[in-house]
Amino acid sequence: MAGHRIFGTSFASIHPLYVTKAEKKGRTRGEVDEVIGWLTGYDPEGIAEAIADERDLETFFADAPALNPHAALITGVICGHRVEEIEDPLMQQIRWMDKLVDELARGRAMDKILRQPA
Repeated sequence: MAGHRIFGTSFASIHPLYVTKAEKKGRTRGEVDEVIGWLTGYDPEGIAEAIADERDLETFFADAPALNPHAALITGVICGHRVEEIEDPLMQQIRWMDKLVDELARGRAMDKILRQPA
């Protein structure tokens, strides 16, 4: 079964969209990279490398140093779907990343975005 076409989209093509979305709301590229790093384990150099080599999202997540163990605490609606109910693991990871950037752009406090168990 073929994956969704978003899986083949390069991380390099969506990262600037995330940054633009955040910057329009007064946030920074550093904050975007921080939330992506929290989710994936990539450091700033790893994110820059993923952009430079134009790896697709499937490879970006497959090569992620360490998916955050608290990522399952990310809940809510993104693109009309509840992220906690998405069955495909890769699609869920992509939507988690979308959700974190969306929360950042909406002005949510960083300590709330970078979830920790209660």
